[in-house]
Amino acid sequence: MKFRQLSGGIRVALDPMPHLHSVSIGVWVNAGSIFEDAENSGISHFVEHMVFKGTETRSATDIAMEMDAIGANLNAFTAKECTCFHVKALDEDMPLCVDILADLVLHNTLDPEELARERGVVLEEIAMTEDSPEDLVFDKASELFFRGTALEKEVLGTQQTVSGMERADLRAYMDRHYTAENIVIAAAGKFDEDALMRELETRFAGVLHGVRNEVPAYAEQPGLSVKFLDKDVEQINTCLVFPGAPLASDESFTLSVLSNILGGSMSSRLFQHLREQRGLCYSVYSYPMAYRGTGALFLYVGSTERQAAEALQRMLQELDDLLANGVTEEEFVRCKQQLKGSYVLGMESASAHMNAIGKSALLMQKEYDLETTLNRIECVTIEDVKNMIPKVFRANRMTAVAVGRVANVREQMQGEIEAWWNRHHA
Repeated sequence: MKFRQLSGGIRVALDPMPHLHSVSIGVWVNAGSIFEDAENSGISHFVEHMVFKGTETRSATDIAMEMDAIGANLNAFTAKECTCFHVKALDEDMPLCVDILADLVLHNTLDPEELARERGVVLEEIAMTEDSPEDLVFDKASELFFRGTALEKEVLGTQQTVSGMERADLRAYMDRHYTAENIVIAAAGKFDEDALMRELETRFAGVLHGVRNEVPAYAEQPGLSVKFLDKDVEQINTCLVFPGAPLASDESFTLSVLSNILGGSMSSRLFQHLREQRGLCYSVYSYPMAYRGTGALFLYVGSTERQAAEALQRMLQELDDLLANGVTEEEFVRCKQQLKGSYVLGMESASAHMNAIGKSALLMQKEYDLETTLNRIECVTIEDVKNMIPKVFRANRMTAVAVGRVANVREQMQGEIEAWWNRHHA
């Protein structure tokens, strides 16, 4: 990977992969829910939807037909810290892909009639989350864990905030955030570098200038937070959250290894002990989430009402065992190798490389290198993991959320959580 820069100030991250026949290009914007306030919560995501609804020269149908005509995949996503518009196509179609991406980002019309229709789509998406208990439990757990900070806001916003957004609000938001200082373009795959740079220079010549968005400070909210949400669904979905590590920090790699040992693979403790040995669940796992300046470790288990309390109890017992006995050399070596292998396999596409270099360039403002990432994983020692355990699980900070038919098991689950907390919090 290497950096270049357009004359207008946009940074470009390039990762040539000449053995491929495809190219993946993404426009990354330093705009997400952390930069919103209570009144415009969800506006980053609404903007992401609206740019596909037409430009000065293309209708929404034109965009779809042009992409389908070359077999390309055009999409976008909004996260807490960024928004990304991306396309994957045959290398020969690179000029058209650049043209459409620039058209979407720089020349969208935010047509009022389209906005009224798309508002309904976004409201349906918010409602859909309510119908997905696994998504809902993670959203509520994240909101509760990061309460009082910019990270507590949901990416989709709320029914109320989205219902009140008008074209002028979206245009003002884009003028403020969609500037050269907040945009990175990433390209990976097969392309001629000079030809790509010429296309980017031409198509993105009209980009606005402004001020780079700075990440807000995150003050920890110590204590135990527990929430039960009653939903008439078959399983009780339980999520525990503990302190994690900031994006790209040395501790983030240690935490990834620890999470893999705990619940990141089929040989992990949670999977083996809760699912394979006791049959308490179908789905159980853990994963770290890293942001600029902070992070968290999420643990999840989905069980029937009859087994939910025991599943939670067994999960907490696994944490007890980690705290008391640490990890073994055998599981440390196995899970670290599994992490490296799965990471390499996950990077065997132009899209994966584009995501990696775009995220690195936008959020960390540095070059991404696969070998460096693998080396940082390899440098994690068993002592690093052992030292990380009490930092995560004895920190004076824990969140627990359960979604499902919780009325009959709430007291028992609450008791398990509080008992564990009383044993271990600082």
